[in-house]
Amino acid sequence: MGDAEMSIYTTNGDKGTTNLVRTKNVSKSDDRIQLVGTIDELTSHLGLIKTMMDRAEDIHFIEGIQKNLNTIVSGVADPFNREFKTEDDQTGQLEDEINRLDGLFSCPKEGNILPGSSRLSAELDIARAVARRAERDLAAVSVKFGADNGAKKYMNRLSDYLYIMARYTETTEQPVQNQEESRPSGGKEAEPVAAVQTTATSEAVIQEVLKRMGIQGRITLDSAKRLIDKIEQEAARRGKKAVIAVCGPDGNPIAVHVMDGAFLVSFDVATKKAYTAVAVKMSTKELSVLAQPGGTFYGVDKMDGGRIVIFGGGVPLKVGDTIIGGLGISGGTGEEDHSLAEYGLSVLNEVLDRKSVV
Repeated sequence: MGDAEMSIYTTNGDKGTTNLVRTKNVSKSDDRIQLVGTIDELTSHLGLIKTMMDRAEDIHFIEGIQKNLNTIVSGVADPFNREFKTEDDQTGQLEDEINRLDGLFSCPKEGNILPGSSRLSAELDIARAVARRAERDLAAVSVKFGADNGAKKYMNRLSDYLYIMARYTETTEQPVQNQEESRPSGGKEAEPVAAVQTTATSEAVIQEVLKRMGIQGRITLDSAKRLIDKIEQEAARRGKKAVIAVCGPDGNPIAVHVMDGAFLVSFDVATKKAYTAVAVKMSTKELSVLAQPGGTFYGVDKMDGGRIVIFGGGVPLKVGDTIIGGLGISGGTGEEDHSLAEYGLSVLNEVLDRKSVV
């Protein structure tokens, strides 16, 4: 069986009791143990949230919260140890971040929200709910045993921070698909498997229609080359030296062309513009307006590992409402690049692969 000292279990809690630093045989139903368990649950939720974040600053901030929560837990177990007190500057950091986020967008009042518009915002709302429960548990401990006032203040601000962070995330994350259309008449929820089948069937129908029209569901390499040729000719006519990039609907590059004399940086920018256009399903010129301070997508360029760009020159390539790829152009001003991209859209139908309808 191995050395007993190495076992992950001790059997000490088999009778429903545990120990605190200065108190032995405490019932696991004790308010202090309940509080420790709730904070442990909250810290675990925050760990999941970290794995879903892109910005290093956000991840670092969440880690700081986890460390502060560990200090609060230590203070519950050893309330007379001043090393485990929560300082005002720790609460101040939360307040500063709340104020920063509040200045970036118009935050809706609590009670006027429906959580779940994106995966990350939903996880933040779960953490917020657990934080409020932890705050209530801390209040119960305070009545019976006393508690650090700094910790009580910190827990109150923490739930406020998680609330506004969830709302801000809703403005920058891609929303989850609305399931209303998949519900059968009578208001009953559709079965999960049925919803998946419906989505798969719809996609199959779209692809079959495109096939019968003689158009593939994604732009081909040959079509991308023909599109690039036409745009290059137009760019040369305008006296522009550009990089022209075409990607598939999955955002992966299909073809990239560098005109003689184009800037080195334009290669990276053009491919990112094409990617952005399919990622957000709009032109990068439209996105640039929405990404201004106070806009719906403010801060989006800091997400997705820096692959999102917010200046003109990227457009989604569509057949009807179906995106078959993305086009990105870089070499001039945002307006000049967007104008060339619009020219590309105007000649798209001329370059697409088409076959005889069977």
